[in-house]
Amino acid sequence: MGIVSWVIFGLLAGAVARLLVPGATGIGCLATLAVGLVGAVIGGLIGEVLLGHHVRFGWRLGPFLLAVLGSFLLLLLLRVLSDGRSRRV
Repeated sequence: MGIVSWVIFGLLAGAVARLLVPGATGIGCLATLAVGLVGAVIGGLIGEVLLGHHVRFGWRLGPFLLAVLGSFLLLLLLRVLSDGRSRRV
């Protein structure tokens, strides 16, 4: 995949993950893109550990679902960290 494909892939994965996480996330388009790209890496690592082989990213359903899963987990982690920080104040 080229760089433009990665950007679109990450933006879509991050957007779907934002829809799945309950409540308002309060992040913009660039943060959604970053969450999607990092989530794709996290999803790839999860896929390699669970599936036991190298996951090839591309415009297929399996890699996209792994990217959404990774993005979802990242958003949950960010929510937990931000909630803990706001409660201390």
